[in-house]
Amino acid sequence: MTTAQKRREFGVRVAELRRRRGLTQTELGAALGRTASWVSQVERGIQPVNRLDVLRLLADGLGVSLQILQPEAPSAPEPESAGEAPQNDLDQARLVISGHSALDVLLAPREDSRSALPALREEVERVWALTHAGRFAELSAALGPLVPRLERASRTAPGAHRAEVHRLLARTYQALAAAFVRQNEADAAWVAADRAIRAAELAGDQLGVFVGVFRLVHAFVRLKHLDQAEYAAAAAINALAQHAEPESTGAEELSVLGSLHLALALVHARAGDRAAAREQIAKARAVAERVGGGRNDFNLEFCPTNVEVQAVSTAVDLGDAGEALDIAKELDTEELSAERRARLLMDVGRAHAQRRQFGDALDSLLRAEQVAPDVVRNHNAARAVIRELVLMAGRAASPDLRGLAERSDAMA
Repeated sequence: MTTAQKRREFGVRVAELRRRRGLTQTELGAALGRTASWVSQVERGIQPVNRLDVLRLLADGLGVSLQILQPEAPSAPEPESAGEAPQNDLDQARLVISGHSALDVLLAPREDSRSALPALREEVERVWALTHAGRFAELSAALGPLVPRLERASRTAPGAHRAEVHRLLARTYQALAAAFVRQNEADAAWVAADRAIRAAELAGDQLGVFVGVFRLVHAFVRLKHLDQAEYAAAAAINALAQHAEPESTGAEELSVLGSLHLALALVHARAGDRAAAREQIAKARAVAERVGGGRNDFNLEFCPTNVEVQAVSTAVDLGDAGEALDIAKELDTEELSAERRARLLMDVGRAHAQRRQFGDALDSLLRAEQVAPDVVRNHNAARAVIRELVLMAGRAASPDLRGLAERSDAMA
Protein backbone atom coordinates (compact mmCIF):
# COMPACT_ATOMS: atom_id res chain seq x y z
CA MET A 1 0.00 0.00 0.00
CA THR A 2 1.36 3.41 -0.95
CA THR A 3 1.78 6.28 1.53
CA ALA A 4 -1.10 8.17 -0.10
CA GLN A 5 -3.37 5.13 0.21
CA LYS A 6 -2.43 4.73 3.89
CA ARG A 7 -3.28 8.37 4.54
CA ARG A 8 -6.67 8.00 2.85
CA GLU A 9 -7.42 4.82 4.82
CA PHE A 10 -6.43 6.55 8.05
CA GLY A 11 -8.61 9.54 7.14
CA VAL A 12 -11.64 7.33 6.54
CA ARG A 13 -11.08 5.74 9.97
CA VAL A 14 -10.89 9.15 11.66
CA ALA A 15 -14.10 10.30 9.94
CA GLU A 16 -15.96 7.14 11.01
CA LEU A 17 -14.80 7.45 14.63
CA ARG A 18 -15.73 11.14 14.70
CA ARG A 19 -19.24 10.45 13.42
CA ARG A 20 -19.72 7.61 15.92
CA ARG A 21 -18.88 10.06 18.69
CA GLY A 22 -21.40 12.55 17.26
CA LEU A 23 -18.84 15.26 16.65
CA THR A 24 -18.60 17.73 13.78
CA GLN A 25 -15.20 18.56 12.32
CA THR A 26 -15.40 21.93 14.06
CA GLU A 27 -16.10 20.34 17.46
CA LEU A 28 -13.31 17.80 17.11
CA GLY A 29 -10.90 20.50 15.97
CA ALA A 30 -11.79 22.68 18.97
CA ALA A 31 -11.18 19.76 21.34
CA LEU A 32 -7.74 19.26 19.83
CA GLY A 33 -6.80 22.93 19.61
CA ARG A 34 -6.91 22.68 15.80
CA THR A 35 -9.10 24.09 13.04
CA ALA A 36 -11.94 22.32 11.26
CA SER A 37 -9.78 22.64 8.14
CA TRP A 38 -7.04 20.55 9.75
CA VAL A 39 -9.55 17.81 10.66
CA SER A 40 -11.00 17.93 7.14
CA GLN A 41 -7.58 17.53 5.58
CA VAL A 42 -6.74 14.59 7.88
CA GLU A 43 -9.98 12.88 6.88
CA ARG A 44 -9.28 13.47 3.17
CA GLY A 45 -5.78 12.03 3.44
CA ILE A 46 -4.06 15.35 2.73
CA GLN A 47 -2.72 16.13 6.20
CA PRO A 48 -0.27 13.49 7.46
CA VAL A 49 -0.41 12.62 11.16
CA ASN A 50 2.95 11.03 11.85
CA ARG A 51 3.95 12.34 15.27
CA LEU A 52 3.04 10.09 18.16
CA ASP A 53 1.95 12.98 20.41
CA VAL A 54 -0.49 14.21 17.74
CA LEU A 55 -1.84 10.69 17.21
CA ARG A 56 -2.45 10.37 20.95
CA LEU A 57 -4.14 13.77 21.07
CA LEU A 58 -6.40 12.75 18.18
CA ALA A 59 -7.21 9.39 19.81
CA ASP A 60 -8.16 11.15 23.05
CA GLY A 61 -10.41 13.56 21.15
CA LEU A 62 -12.14 10.63 19.45
CA GLY A 63 -12.47 8.72 22.74
CA VAL A 64 -10.57 5.63 21.55
CA SER A 65 -7.25 3.99 22.30
CA LEU A 66 -4.22 4.77 20.21
CA GLN A 67 -4.18 1.23 18.82
CA ILE A 68 -7.79 1.51 17.61
CA LEU A 69 -7.02 4.76 15.87
CA GLN A 70 -3.73 3.59 14.40
CA PRO A 71 -2.93 -0.13 14.82
CA GLU A 72 0.58 0.46 13.47
CA ALA A 73 1.43 3.04 16.14
CA PRO A 74 4.15 2.04 18.63
CA SER A 75 3.11 1.37 22.22
CA ALA A 76 5.95 3.49 23.59
CA PRO A 77 7.30 6.88 22.48
CA GLU A 78 9.93 6.83 19.77
CA PRO A 79 12.33 9.62 18.77
CA GLU A 80 10.90 11.94 16.17
CA SER A 81 12.32 11.19 12.75
CA ALA A 82 14.38 13.92 11.15
CA GLY A 83 12.68 13.20 7.86
CA GLU A 84 9.14 13.38 9.22
CA ALA A 85 6.69 15.38 7.17
CA PRO A 86 5.86 18.74 8.75
CA GLN A 87 2.33 19.81 9.55
CA ASN A 88 0.89 21.45 6.50
CA ASP A 89 -2.35 23.15 7.55
CA LEU A 90 -2.51 26.88 8.25
CA ASP A 91 -2.21 25.95 11.93
CA GLN A 92 1.53 25.82 11.31
CA ALA A 93 1.45 29.25 9.71
CA ARG A 94 -0.51 30.58 12.68
CA LEU A 95 2.24 29.33 14.99
CA VAL A 96 4.87 31.05 12.85
CA ILE A 97 3.27 34.45 13.41
CA SER A 98 2.52 33.80 17.09
CA GLY A 99 5.90 35.10 18.21
CA HIS A 100 9.04 36.77 16.94
CA SER A 101 10.66 34.67 14.24
CA ALA A 102 14.23 35.92 14.71
CA LEU A 103 14.90 36.11 18.44
CA ASP A 104 18.27 34.38 18.07
CA VAL A 105 19.43 37.05 15.63
CA LEU A 106 18.39 39.83 18.02
CA LEU A 107 20.51 38.32 20.77
CA ALA A 108 23.53 37.70 18.56
CA PRO A 109 23.46 39.95 15.48
CA ARG A 110 25.59 38.73 12.62
CA GLU A 111 25.75 39.80 9.01
CA ASP A 112 25.23 37.12 6.42
CA SER A 113 27.41 37.95 3.44
CA ARG A 114 25.95 35.18 1.32
CA SER A 115 23.21 36.40 -0.95
CA ALA A 116 20.17 34.13 -0.74
CA LEU A 117 17.99 36.55 -2.68
CA PRO A 118 17.45 34.41 -5.80
CA ALA A 119 16.18 31.48 -3.72
CA LEU A 120 14.01 33.76 -1.57
CA ARG A 121 12.49 35.43 -4.62
CA GLU A 122 11.62 32.03 -6.05
CA GLU A 123 10.02 30.90 -2.78
CA VAL A 124 7.88 34.03 -2.50
CA GLU A 125 6.64 33.55 -6.08
CA ARG A 126 5.72 29.97 -5.19
CA VAL A 127 3.87 31.15 -2.08
CA TRP A 128 1.70 33.44 -4.18
CA ALA A 129 1.06 30.73 -6.77
CA LEU A 130 -0.23 28.46 -4.00
CA THR A 131 -2.34 31.29 -2.55
CA HIS A 132 -3.99 32.06 -5.89
CA ALA A 133 -4.65 28.34 -6.39
CA GLY A 134 -6.26 28.01 -2.94
CA ARG A 135 -3.83 25.20 -2.04
CA PHE A 136 -3.61 26.11 1.62
CA ALA A 137 -2.05 22.91 2.95
CA GLU A 138 0.93 23.26 0.63
CA LEU A 139 1.06 26.97 1.35
CA SER A 140 1.42 26.41 5.07
CA ALA A 141 4.17 23.86 4.52
CA ALA A 142 6.06 26.45 2.46
CA LEU A 143 5.50 29.33 4.88
CA GLY A 144 6.68 27.44 7.96
CA PRO A 145 10.37 27.69 7.04
CA LEU A 146 10.14 30.73 4.74
CA VAL A 147 8.88 33.36 7.20
CA PRO A 148 11.71 32.77 9.73
CA ARG A 149 14.27 32.81 6.89
CA LEU A 150 12.98 36.14 5.65
CA GLU A 151 12.76 37.63 9.13
CA ARG A 152 16.37 36.64 9.80
CA ALA A 153 17.53 37.83 6.39
CA SER A 154 15.85 41.22 6.94
CA ARG A 155 18.19 41.71 9.89
CA THR A 156 21.36 40.02 8.63
CA ALA A 157 21.50 40.71 4.89
CA PRO A 158 24.06 43.23 3.68
CA GLY A 159 22.71 46.78 3.70
CA ALA A 160 22.44 46.90 -0.08
CA HIS A 161 20.06 43.93 -0.02
CA ARG A 162 18.06 44.84 3.08
CA ALA A 163 15.30 46.78 1.27
CA GLU A 164 14.57 43.96 -1.16
CA VAL A 165 14.39 41.41 1.65
CA HIS A 166 11.87 43.62 3.47
CA ARG A 167 9.86 43.85 0.24
CA LEU A 168 9.84 40.06 -0.06
CA LEU A 169 8.82 39.78 3.58
CA ALA A 170 5.94 42.20 2.99
CA ARG A 171 4.72 40.18 0.00
CA THR A 172 4.89 36.99 2.05
CA TYR A 173 2.85 38.45 4.89
CA GLN A 174 0.35 39.77 2.32
CA ALA A 175 -0.09 36.23 0.99
CA LEU A 176 -0.47 34.91 4.52
CA ALA A 177 -3.12 37.54 5.31
CA ALA A 178 -5.05 36.64 2.15
CA ALA A 179 -4.94 32.93 3.00
CA PHE A 180 -6.03 33.46 6.59
CA VAL A 181 -9.00 35.54 5.44
CA ARG A 182 -10.08 32.79 3.05
CA GLN A 183 -9.87 30.19 5.81
CA ASN A 184 -11.83 32.34 8.27
CA GLU A 185 -8.80 32.99 10.48
CA ALA A 186 -9.41 36.73 10.53
CA ASP A 187 -7.53 37.49 13.75
CA ALA A 188 -4.40 35.91 12.31
CA ALA A 189 -5.00 37.79 9.05
CA TRP A 190 -5.01 41.04 11.02
CA VAL A 191 -1.57 40.24 12.49
CA ALA A 192 -0.16 39.22 9.11
CA ALA A 193 -1.51 42.34 7.38
CA ASP A 194 -0.08 44.60 10.06
CA ARG A 195 3.33 42.98 9.67
CA ALA A 196 3.08 43.35 5.89
CA ILE A 197 2.48 47.09 6.31
CA ARG A 198 5.51 47.44 8.57
CA ALA A 199 7.80 45.42 6.29
CA ALA A 200 6.72 47.40 3.23
CA GLU A 201 7.42 50.68 5.03
CA LEU A 202 10.91 49.46 6.02
CA ALA A 203 11.48 48.53 2.37
CA GLY A 204 10.57 52.03 1.27
CA ASP A 205 7.75 50.49 -0.76
CA GLN A 206 4.95 53.05 -0.45
CA LEU A 207 2.47 51.16 -2.61
CA GLY A 208 3.22 48.00 -0.66
CA VAL A 209 2.00 49.79 2.46
CA PHE A 210 -1.34 50.47 0.77
CA VAL A 211 -1.54 46.83 -0.33
CA GLY A 212 -1.09 45.85 3.31
CA VAL A 213 -3.98 48.13 4.23
CA PHE A 214 -6.10 46.39 1.55
CA ARG A 215 -5.39 43.05 3.26
CA LEU A 216 -6.16 44.62 6.64
CA VAL A 217 -9.56 45.81 5.41
CA HIS A 218 -10.51 42.26 4.43
CA ALA A 219 -9.48 41.01 7.87
CA PHE A 220 -11.71 43.64 9.49
CA VAL A 221 -14.62 42.61 7.25
CA ARG A 222 -14.26 38.97 8.27
CA LEU A 223 -14.18 40.07 11.92
CA LYS A 224 -17.36 42.11 11.22
CA HIS A 225 -15.56 45.27 12.32
CA LEU A 226 -17.13 47.24 9.50
CA ASP A 227 -16.39 50.63 11.05
CA GLN A 228 -12.68 49.84 11.19
CA ALA A 229 -12.77 48.40 7.68
CA GLU A 230 -14.46 51.51 6.29
CA TYR A 231 -12.06 53.84 8.10
CA ALA A 232 -8.96 52.01 6.88
CA ALA A 233 -10.15 51.74 3.27
CA ALA A 234 -11.39 55.31 3.02
CA ALA A 235 -8.21 56.73 4.56
CA ALA A 236 -6.05 54.79 2.09
CA ILE A 237 -8.20 55.85 -0.88
CA ASN A 238 -8.11 59.50 0.14
CA ALA A 239 -4.35 59.43 0.55
CA LEU A 240 -3.74 57.63 -2.74
CA ALA A 241 -6.39 59.20 -4.95
CA GLN A 242 -4.80 62.64 -4.97
CA HIS A 243 -1.71 61.10 -6.59
CA ALA A 244 -3.65 59.05 -9.15
CA GLU A 245 -5.35 61.85 -11.08
CA PRO A 246 -2.76 62.68 -13.76
CA GLU A 247 -2.80 60.64 -16.96
CA SER A 248 0.81 59.71 -16.28
CA THR A 249 -0.09 57.72 -13.17
CA GLY A 250 1.35 54.21 -13.42
CA ALA A 251 -0.67 51.03 -13.69
CA GLU A 252 0.65 49.71 -10.38
CA GLU A 253 -0.67 52.71 -8.46
CA LEU A 254 -3.99 52.52 -10.26
CA SER A 255 -4.28 48.80 -9.49
CA VAL A 256 -3.87 49.48 -5.79
CA LEU A 257 -6.37 52.34 -5.87
CA GLY A 258 -8.93 50.29 -7.78
CA SER A 259 -8.52 47.37 -5.39
CA LEU A 260 -9.17 49.65 -2.44
CA HIS A 261 -12.39 50.85 -4.11
CA LEU A 262 -13.43 47.18 -4.40
CA ALA A 263 -12.61 46.60 -0.74
CA LEU A 264 -14.73 49.59 0.26
CA ALA A 265 -17.57 48.32 -1.95
CA LEU A 266 -17.42 45.05 0.01
CA VAL A 267 -17.65 46.96 3.30
CA HIS A 268 -20.71 48.93 2.15
CA ALA A 269 -22.38 45.80 0.75
CA ARG A 270 -21.95 43.96 4.05
CA ALA A 271 -23.45 47.00 5.78
CA GLY A 272 -26.42 46.92 3.38
CA ASP A 273 -25.65 50.32 1.89
CA ARG A 274 -26.63 49.69 -1.74
CA ALA A 275 -25.93 53.19 -3.08
CA ALA A 276 -22.48 53.46 -1.50
CA ALA A 277 -21.48 49.96 -2.62
CA ARG A 278 -22.50 50.64 -6.22
CA GLU A 279 -20.67 53.97 -6.18
CA GLN A 280 -17.43 52.23 -5.22
CA ILE A 281 -17.92 49.55 -7.91
CA ALA A 282 -18.41 52.33 -10.49
CA LYS A 283 -15.21 54.01 -9.36
CA ALA A 284 -13.33 50.71 -9.57
CA ARG A 285 -14.65 50.18 -13.12
CA ALA A 286 -13.36 53.61 -14.16
CA VAL A 287 -9.92 52.84 -12.75
CA ALA A 288 -9.90 49.38 -14.36
CA GLU A 289 -10.50 50.93 -17.79
CA ARG A 290 -7.27 52.88 -17.34
CA VAL A 291 -5.34 49.80 -16.18
CA GLY A 292 -6.60 47.30 -18.75
CA GLY A 293 -6.11 43.54 -18.60
CA GLY A 294 -3.18 41.17 -18.53
CA ARG A 295 -1.72 42.49 -15.27
CA ASN A 296 -1.42 41.23 -11.71
CA ASP A 297 0.24 44.08 -9.83
CA PHE A 298 0.97 43.21 -6.20
CA ASN A 299 -0.95 39.94 -6.73
CA LEU A 300 -4.21 41.90 -6.55
CA GLU A 301 -5.47 40.61 -9.93
CA PHE A 302 -7.01 44.02 -10.51
CA CYS A 303 -8.45 44.23 -14.01
CA PRO A 304 -11.85 44.86 -15.63
CA THR A 305 -12.84 41.20 -15.30
CA ASN A 306 -12.04 41.03 -11.60
CA VAL A 307 -14.04 44.20 -11.01
CA GLU A 308 -17.06 42.42 -12.49
CA VAL A 309 -16.39 39.35 -10.32
CA GLN A 310 -16.57 41.67 -7.32
CA ALA A 311 -19.69 43.31 -8.76
CA VAL A 312 -21.35 39.88 -8.80
CA SER A 313 -20.39 39.28 -5.18
CA THR A 314 -21.62 42.73 -4.18
CA ALA A 315 -24.97 42.19 -5.90
CA VAL A 316 -25.43 38.87 -4.10
CA ASP A 317 -24.56 40.44 -0.74
CA LEU A 318 -27.21 43.08 -1.42
CA GLY A 319 -29.80 40.45 -2.41
CA ASP A 320 -29.83 41.47 -6.09
CA ALA A 321 -29.60 37.93 -7.46
CA GLY A 322 -30.90 38.75 -10.94
CA GLU A 323 -28.33 41.49 -11.42
CA ALA A 324 -25.57 39.16 -10.21
CA LEU A 325 -26.52 36.46 -12.71
CA ASP A 326 -26.81 38.96 -15.57
CA ILE A 327 -23.27 40.21 -14.90
CA ALA A 328 -21.84 36.72 -14.45
CA LYS A 329 -23.14 35.27 -17.72
CA GLU A 330 -21.08 37.79 -19.70
CA LEU A 331 -17.78 37.05 -17.95
CA ASP A 332 -14.79 35.15 -19.28
CA THR A 333 -12.56 34.52 -16.26
CA GLU A 334 -9.81 32.45 -17.89
CA GLU A 335 -7.24 35.18 -17.17
CA LEU A 336 -7.95 35.02 -13.44
CA SER A 337 -6.58 32.69 -10.78
CA ALA A 338 -8.30 29.51 -9.65
CA GLU A 339 -9.33 31.28 -6.45
CA ARG A 340 -11.09 34.09 -8.34
CA ARG A 341 -12.78 31.67 -10.77
CA ALA A 342 -14.02 29.55 -7.88
CA ARG A 343 -15.23 32.63 -6.03
CA LEU A 344 -17.33 33.69 -9.03
CA LEU A 345 -18.91 30.24 -9.33
CA MET A 346 -19.60 30.23 -5.59
CA ASP A 347 -21.35 33.60 -5.81
CA VAL A 348 -23.35 32.42 -8.83
CA GLY A 349 -24.45 29.48 -6.68
CA ARG A 350 -25.50 31.90 -3.94
CA ALA A 351 -27.48 33.94 -6.49
CA HIS A 352 -29.31 30.86 -7.77
CA ALA A 353 -30.13 29.87 -4.19
CA GLN A 354 -31.62 33.33 -3.57
CA ARG A 355 -33.92 32.71 -6.56
CA ARG A 356 -34.78 29.21 -5.29
CA GLN A 357 -33.07 27.62 -8.31
CA PHE A 358 -31.56 24.90 -6.14
CA GLY A 359 -30.37 22.59 -8.91
CA ASP A 360 -28.43 25.40 -10.59
CA ALA A 361 -27.07 26.49 -7.20
CA LEU A 362 -25.69 23.01 -6.47
CA ASP A 363 -24.21 22.73 -9.95
CA SER A 364 -22.35 26.03 -9.53
CA LEU A 365 -21.01 25.08 -6.10
CA LEU A 366 -19.78 21.69 -7.33
CA ARG A 367 -18.04 23.38 -10.26
CA ALA A 368 -16.44 25.86 -7.84
CA GLU A 369 -15.22 22.97 -5.70
CA GLN A 370 -13.60 21.36 -8.75
CA VAL A 371 -11.71 24.58 -9.50
CA ALA A 372 -10.49 25.32 -5.94
CA PRO A 373 -11.76 22.88 -3.29
CA ASP A 374 -10.53 24.71 -0.19
CA VAL A 375 -12.07 28.01 -1.30
CA VAL A 376 -15.55 26.46 -1.21
CA ARG A 377 -15.09 24.14 1.76
CA ASN A 378 -13.77 26.85 4.08
CA HIS A 379 -15.90 29.87 3.13
CA ASN A 380 -18.70 30.93 5.48
CA ALA A 381 -20.93 32.11 2.62
CA ALA A 382 -20.54 28.78 0.81
CA ARG A 383 -21.32 26.83 3.97
CA ALA A 384 -24.42 28.93 4.54
CA VAL A 385 -25.87 28.28 1.09
CA ILE A 386 -24.96 24.57 1.24
CA ARG A 387 -26.73 24.35 4.60
CA GLU A 388 -29.79 26.05 3.08
CA LEU A 389 -29.82 23.61 0.16
CA VAL A 390 -29.67 20.62 2.51
CA LEU A 391 -32.47 21.95 4.71
CA MET A 392 -34.69 22.69 1.71
CA ALA A 393 -34.06 19.27 0.15
CA GLY A 394 -34.58 17.34 3.38
CA ARG A 395 -34.63 13.59 2.84
CA ALA A 396 -34.63 14.14 -0.92
CA ALA A 397 -31.09 15.60 -0.77
CA SER A 398 -29.02 14.08 -3.58
CA PRO A 399 -25.79 12.17 -2.92
CA ASP A 400 -23.88 15.06 -4.53
CA LEU A 401 -25.41 17.56 -2.12
CA ARG A 402 -24.90 15.36 0.92
CA GLY A 403 -21.29 14.79 -0.08
CA LEU A 404 -20.65 18.51 -0.53
CA ALA A 405 -22.23 19.23 2.88
CA GLU A 406 -20.02 16.63 4.53
CA ARG A 407 -16.83 17.86 2.86
CA SER A 408 -17.54 21.46 3.86
CA ASP A 409 -18.82 20.59 7.34
CA ALA A 410 -21.80 22.76 6.43
CA MET A 411 -24.18 21.29 9.00
CA ALA A 412 -21.93 22.08 12.00
